[in-house]
Amino acid sequence: MFRYILLFVFFLPTLSSAEPKVYIQVLGITQDAGYPQANCYQPHCMRAWENPELRRLTSSIAVVNTETKNKYLFDATPDIREQLYQLNRSAPDGEFTLDGVFLTHAHIGHYTGLMHFGHEASGSSNVPVYAMPRMLEFLSTNGPWDQLVRYLNIRLIPLSDGTSVSFDESLRVTPLLVPHRDEYSETVAFRIEGPEKTAVFVPDVDKWERWDTSIREIVRTSDYALIDATFFADGELPGRDMSKISHPVVSESMDLLEDLTDEEKSRVIFIHMNHTNPLLIDGSDAQAEVERRGFRYATEGMRLAL
Repeated sequence: MFRYILLFVFFLPTLSSAEPKVYIQVLGITQDAGYPQANCYQPHCMRAWENPELRRLTSSIAVVNTETKNKYLFDATPDIREQLYQLNRSAPDGEFTLDGVFLTHAHIGHYTGLMHFGHEASGSSNVPVYAMPRMLEFLSTNGPWDQLVRYLNIRLIPLSDGTSVSFDESLRVTPLLVPHRDEYSETVAFRIEGPEKTAVFVPDVDKWERWDTSIREIVRTSDYALIDATFFADGELPGRDMSKISHPVVSESMDLLEDLTDEEKSRVIFIHMNHTNPLLIDGSDAQAEVERRGFRYATEGMRLAL
């Protein structure tokens, strides 16, 4: 009997260590300006200034295909250097090809990392950058981004609302227009379909009722819904009327989705947190509340099988 127990223990790691063929890797979880934020010396930021291990990167995810040896980046953030390094650790350059960068919109946390593909930095060649028409126009006609185009550091590829881009049979990406402050470009979410599962990435959106798509339906038709968690609750920004801030706060998103089943709630993963959001603090009451109510919050390095 003892011999059979040993055999079971020997084979158990092999059975449980199988890596998914295609997966999402979370590279950052904060709002555009990161955590801690520049010029913030309040206690919630000082803890991270004084302890680098508490710092967090701007929201971005990657998709890695271990069979085709391709990787795809969703948003090019100001923290792209560190994020490309983290991605390289799991999907090394030379073995994996960066086959696409998908941009949600033209706010600083979502595209300015493109500069690191440029002449003064890595001098990359023809990195495919997928974006909506106004976003492409913005990059093509404004410096320094137009230099990336002229020097062929990046290659712009147009997207269209609701029209999918397919990469063999293992990955399909579909942009979905969402309401947001569109000073320079449209804003999109991305539906990401792998060989077995589907994710939706919605880092920035106005109040859910302003979107002509039901967030409940998004959750119910996805395996993962990584959604806007810029602020946790009203009163988070002292001296500001948060009713005038268009983002849905986490507390109202949870209320809106409260009638979902427990399994459906577990698909919701909050991401894109402002430096004031207590979800950034491990062990906080906010984290405990999200977990108690059956939802999840993103952490850097999290992997989600597709």
